[in-house]
Amino acid sequence: MRRGFYTKLAVTNIRKNSKTYLPYMLASSATVMMFYNLLYLLLSKDVNSMHDSSTLTAVLGLGSIVTGIFAFILLLYINSFLIKRRKKEFGLFNILGMEKKHIARIMLLETVMIGLLCIGLGLIAGVLFSKLALLLLLKILAMNASFGFEVPLRAVSITVILFGAIFLINLVYNVFQVHVSKPIELLKGGNVGEKEPQTKWLIALTGAAALGGGYFIALTVKSPLAALNLFFVAVILVIIGTYCLFTAGSIAVLKALRRNKRFYYRTNPFIAVSGMIYRMKQNAAGLASICILATMVIVMVSSTVSLYIGLEDSLRTNYIREISVSASDTTPDDIKQVDDAIAETVKIRGLSIHNPIRLRYASEAAIQDGNAFTGIRSAGFSSSGLSMLMFITAEEYHRIEGVSVELSEGEALVYIVKGKLPGETLDFGGYSLNIRGRLDKMETIEEFSPLKNSMLAQSYVIVTADEQDLNRARQALNEGEEWLPGFQYNYLFDTKADRKAQADLVSSLQYVMRDLSVHVFVEGREASKNEFISLYGVLFFLGLFLGALFILGTVLIIYYKQISEGYDDKERFAIMSKVGLSRGEIKKTIRFQVLSVFFLPLIMAVIHIAAAFPVICKLLTIFNMTNVPLYAICTALTILVFAVCYAMIYSLTARTYYRIVR
Repeated sequence: MRRGFYTKLAVTNIRKNSKTYLPYMLASSATVMMFYNLLYLLLSKDVNSMHDSSTLTAVLGLGSIVTGIFAFILLLYINSFLIKRRKKEFGLFNILGMEKKHIARIMLLETVMIGLLCIGLGLIAGVLFSKLALLLLLKILAMNASFGFEVPLRAVSITVILFGAIFLINLVYNVFQVHVSKPIELLKGGNVGEKEPQTKWLIALTGAAALGGGYFIALTVKSPLAALNLFFVAVILVIIGTYCLFTAGSIAVLKALRRNKRFYYRTNPFIAVSGMIYRMKQNAAGLASICILATMVIVMVSSTVSLYIGLEDSLRTNYIREISVSASDTTPDDIKQVDDAIAETVKIRGLSIHNPIRLRYASEAAIQDGNAFTGIRSAGFSSSGLSMLMFITAEEYHRIEGVSVELSEGEALVYIVKGKLPGETLDFGGYSLNIRGRLDKMETIEEFSPLKNSMLAQSYVIVTADEQDLNRARQALNEGEEWLPGFQYNYLFDTKADRKAQADLVSSLQYVMRDLSVHVFVEGREASKNEFISLYGVLFFLGLFLGALFILGTVLIIYYKQISEGYDDKERFAIMSKVGLSRGEIKKTIRFQVLSVFFLPLIMAVIHIAAAFPVICKLLTIFNMTNVPLYAICTALTILVFAVCYAMIYSLTARTYYRIVR
């Protein structure tokens, strides 16, 4: 054959298939650009020179991995559609005398051309928009931008390697599809030719059980720690349940509609339901994918937006006072040293102490079973029944609450922060305390964040007669261990000073506490604000970034699904037109069919989010986000915005579908 014949043929093929290849090329270029931009931010000197760069790079690194995996799945999905549409073309080449090795050569040239074009355009766009991405991130983080421009070669090389590998895998898949198919199979490869699928009750019931299990976990989880452990289990169950129900459950529902003669024997339902039954096997995976992607977009965007908007609330939840001083393993003499050092430093700075909270206590983690508590060492770590116990003496209770109590040896007062305590005794690994009374409130403890924001479902305050009784309970929990860590000491207070004065006071206290014989940790609300902004800001940025990427994936899946549906339905509606169906009736039937299927994933996504709402609220408390109404508003607004975008996508793709069918 003449030189350049295969190259010209490859170019001609791409041009003739531009309707299907152009979105694929745009999607590939867009994902290359987005992946490069994340790598650019990860490797940028501006980001790595920030004071809290470790948090930023960790989150951006995770985002890069997610983007790479998603790009791999998305481009493979689109490629599988493209090769299906082109099998007839390759089959014709084969029948006309072209060997499969020659077809493979054409496919190689097409892949190389498209791959080089997409990677090249994506990198050019990525380089051009990289500074804009950096400026957006710095704006969110409330940081000043620096002048200069850089192109990290490592980011370029990683991007080229990843997407080069994706295009290579697509090429291998395409060649394999053509190689194993006979010419007649290739000619009919774009046709549906499906037999009526059977109702697979086992898969449908498995899907219902998996979905029910995921919902049950999400609705019944009690603590952030349990939510953290079980969240991904629930996610996997919901994904399995979604795919099974769309695959098998949808067929069962459609067949049930067909049995309803009053509904089925009308023009629109008759054509739509009968058509969907025959093709639901191939429809189901796409619809389930759209549902999962929609859920991911809404959850990710609403969570990160609520975290960023509620940053001040989270900061105040974590730091109930402007200044927080905590000391571990303390004695009364150590506590006096800390108090004196704080008072002296505050005085030197010309400030005063307001709203102080001082609390001396001992804390233990234990496994609860009713009114019995077992030490972690004996029971082994388990999130089930894990409780936090705070022990204080009657003297300390009198000091912080101003209430005098008389307790004998072996007696205790109990305050339940979270959880339940049945019975009238407490058993700590064999040592018992009689419950003298149950406290209705403890104002200091109710405000004290370590227990109020505990990740555990159970938290209790135990007031004992004295330190000896307190230590007996602790030793029993620790299997009779003679040496136990000393008491924790927290001193929290406000200064009513400006931000700079608070930050300077924190620095001074940190310097002064180094000379003490006790280990002291000093934090300040304003001093820690930058760390919160860094974490919540980069999460907000990543949420918007990945949300845009997932929306792109959703649009493409819908677009190719509609094109596929259009080509499959073209001949059917041509036959319907020949037997007397008017153009208006065809359009009405198309609208009924598309609407029936199109909005099902969105409805299921909203149901998923409603079921996941409690567990996501628990997870957000890990980030000190306890403003549930704010998260509910952000979720509702995100669903509304996404639904509007979804309707716009429907409007555009429905027109494409109708044009193909017509």
